[in-house]
Amino acid sequence: MARPPAQSGPLFSDFKPASFRGAPGFFRLGQTAANTWWLLTPEDEPVLLRAVAGVNRHGRAGPPPVRRSTYALTVDSLYDPAAPAAWEKSTAARLHTWGVDTLGPWTDPGLVDRGFYFTMPADFIHARIPTLHGPGLRVPDVFDPRWPGAAEAHAAAVASPWHGRRELVGWFTDDALGWGQSISGPVSLLQSCLSLEPAFAAYHAAWEFVLASHGGTLEALARRWGVNLLHREHLRQLTRENRALAHPAFAADARAFAHEFARRYFSETARALRAADPGRLVLGCRFAETPPPGVREACAWPDLDAVSWRLRAGTGFTAQANAASGAMPQWITGGGLAHADFRRLPVRDGTGPTRLERLLRAGREGLVAACRDPRTVGIEWAHWADGGDDAPPFGAGLVHADDHEAVEHTELLSHLHARARRLHAETEKRQ
Repeated sequence: MARPPAQSGPLFSDFKPASFRGAPGFFRLGQTAANTWWLLTPEDEPVLLRAVAGVNRHGRAGPPPVRRSTYALTVDSLYDPAAPAAWEKSTAARLHTWGVDTLGPWTDPGLVDRGFYFTMPADFIHARIPTLHGPGLRVPDVFDPRWPGAAEAHAAAVASPWHGRRELVGWFTDDALGWGQSISGPVSLLQSCLSLEPAFAAYHAAWEFVLASHGGTLEALARRWGVNLLHREHLRQLTRENRALAHPAFAADARAFAHEFARRYFSETARALRAADPGRLVLGCRFAETPPPGVREACAWPDLDAVSWRLRAGTGFTAQANAASGAMPQWITGGGLAHADFRRLPVRDGTGPTRLERLLRAGREGLVAACRDPRTVGIEWAHWADGGDDAPPFGAGLVHADDHEAVEHTELLSHLHARARRLHAETEKRQ
C-alpha cells in the first residue's frame, strides 16, 4: 500500500515503541522517529486535537457564577432550560463547523455524546486538605500527612462517572494553581511557606528544609541569605509587604524547595488518578503563568504524561514553551484574546497597525507556532462566550453575549483548525 502524503501525518509504524505513554484502547502519546509528539486515538490514529474550554450554558470556565451572566440569560430566552437538547444540538453543530473535535474542562456533560473527544479537570485543590494562600500562591498543602489519602479519595470520586469512557483524552490535575514567584507577585513558594502560620504542615517542612541545609540556626541562615533575620516574624513581615528575598543563596534554596513541593504534588496526583482510572493520560495542572524553575523541573514522566500551559499572545512562543514544558509533550491552553490584552497594548503613533490588528495577528501567530512545535499534542481556545469583563472592540468568546458568532475569532479558528494537522505533520520534515 502506498504511504499517505506527508500532510496526513505519520503512520503507526513511524512511532518509537519505547515512547508510548498511556494504555492501548485509550488515548496514548507517542513520539515518532523524527521526534515529533502526537496523540493517538484509541484506534491508534495520530491526531493533533483542537479543543474549546468552558462550553456550557453560562459560557465561561468554572462553575456557574452566583450572578447569572448575560450569555446565560440569552440562552434561557432562546432555548428552553427544561429541554437542553436544542441548545446542545445548536452548539455542537457550530463547534463542528469550526473544526473543533475536543471539548475542554467545564463543558456541559450533555455535549460529550455529540461527536467529541473531551478532557476533564480533577481539581485536586478541592481535595480535603488545607490550601496555601499568599502572594501568587494557591496550592494544596502537600506536606500534610493526610495529602496522599485525600488525593486518592478525591480522584476516586471525580473519576468514577467517566471510568472506561474511550472518548476521554485524559485528566488535568488542576487549573491555574499559584506556585509563587510569578507576574502576580515576586515572592517565592519557599518564602511564602516560611511565612505561613504554624498550623500548616508546609510551614514546618519549609523551616526544617532551610535550617537543615545551613547549620540549624537562624543566625547562620541569615548570614547565608544576606538578610537581617533576628526571628521568624521578620521574614513574615517581608512577605506581608510583598518584598522578596533576592540573594543568590536564597534563590538556590527556593528552587530546590519548589522542586520538592511540586514533586510531591505531581507524584501523588498521578498515583491517585491512575489508581482511580487506569490507563488514562495525565495532562498536567494547566499552568496559567510560567512556573518557577524548580516546579518546571518536577514536571517529568512518569508522574506526568504531558505539560499543559496557557499561551500568552504577543510573547515569543518558543521561549514560553521552553520555560513551561521543556522537552515534554505539551497541551496549549488559553488560546484566544481578551479585552485586558487589548488594553495593555500601547497606542502607536503614525499609520501602522492598530492595537486590534496587532493583537489579532499575535494571537494567530501564537496558535500557528503551537501547531508547528513538535511537542504540541493539543490546542485549546480559552472561552466559549464573552464574559462580563469583555467589551468592544471584541470579547474573548467564540460567541458574544447575545449568542451571535464572534466572526473575528471563528474565522481565524476555522482556518487554523483546517491546517493544524498539516502544520504539525510538517515538523516531521524539519527535524
